[in-house]
Amino acid sequence: MKRSGHADMPLHYGHVPKWLAERMTALGGAIVEAIVMDYGKSAVLQRLSDPCWFQALGCVMGMDWHSSGITTSVMGALKRAVNPMSGALGIHICGGRGTHSRKTPEELLQLGDRTGIDARAMVHHSRLAAKVDNTAIQDGFQLYLHNFIVTNEGEWAVVQQGMNEQSRMARRYHWHAPKVTSFVDAPHAGIYGPNQGMILNLVHEQADVTRNSILQMVQQETAQILPAYKELVMPNHHEVRQKDVQLRRLGAVLALAYDRQPGDFESLLLLEGVGPRTLQSLTLVSEVIHGTPSRFTDPARFSFAHGGKDGHPFPVPTKVYDETIGILKGAIYKAKIGNRDKNEAIRQLSDFAATLEKDFTPNDQFDQWVQHERDTSYLHGGRTVMGKAKPPKAPKPDSGQLSLF
Repeated sequence: MKRSGHADMPLHYGHVPKWLAERMTALGGAIVEAIVMDYGKSAVLQRLSDPCWFQALGCVMGMDWHSSGITTSVMGALKRAVNPMSGALGIHICGGRGTHSRKTPEELLQLGDRTGIDARAMVHHSRLAAKVDNTAIQDGFQLYLHNFIVTNEGEWAVVQQGMNEQSRMARRYHWHAPKVTSFVDAPHAGIYGPNQGMILNLVHEQADVTRNSILQMVQQETAQILPAYKELVMPNHHEVRQKDVQLRRLGAVLALAYDRQPGDFESLLLLEGVGPRTLQSLTLVSEVIHGTPSRFTDPARFSFAHGGKDGHPFPVPTKVYDETIGILKGAIYKAKIGNRDKNEAIRQLSDFAATLEKDFTPNDQFDQWVQHERDTSYLHGGRTVMGKAKPPKAPKPDSGQLSLF
């Protein structure tokens, strides 16, 4: 098992409105079900333990693309969606935020009674993972959220988050069971965050003498202690800027949706009739389900599927969101009864986008495209926490064509 990394995000407060929470639950459940169907339970835990993929998932679900609220809202939505299907999926989510995190041992023991999972071992792992991130790593972040995800076979992952009131930042930590051999001897594959100077790390491999003798504590610069860690640090600015996304990747998605009709690809014929705006969202959802880890280095790009509840990069297009959920759920249902054609068509959307981007050179018109989404948001049922999107003062007909290419 290993601690697979963490992500730093601005600390935001607020709530997820009911209209978005219900859609996040539906889409999150469908994405997990699709991953289990095509890749198995272990793949779900592997993805959840990847900080970049987790951030991309939150973005595609319509949460604020860079805020600390992604962790709470995504894990809450997944728990509501996955646990009712746990008998079929073989995946269970325990814990949550605040008082719910403290109920994790109780939930695991109840799960053990129902499924035969070694619940006492899972409780032990859950507590140790929390202790490592809250005590053995003294980086200024105090845990307030802890989710323990476990399969019927006993494979587990942890997603937990701490806050630093002084820096106004939150830090999300990820663990994955198959790759950690010790909780106290360098269990981390990565810690994401900027170098903040001296920290205390009692689980580093060079601290074995300290752990054994408890005579002194080893303090080293973050860069020396954690030499192999990659970094995911979300910026403070609310708007999504061109530098936050890989424009070639985003442009390829838009080209697939707007410049090429599904009929251009024989395997996409079953998606005929799906409008370009929904095809845009489906392609990004397809990548979340089927993309390789290297595809999630710019998680902000996935906010271009369903926008964000704070209006960045644009209001949540509820009509498109609902159509995406309906198409994905329909494909999953048909695949269960032996007709995988539509499920395969959705899978190939991510392949086609990746192929297109190899030779794709987008124009430098990122801001114009974002404005186009905002101007036409009212046509797609756009909503934010402030209310419903309204037409611009001088609305232009939505031709379905963008000027990004």
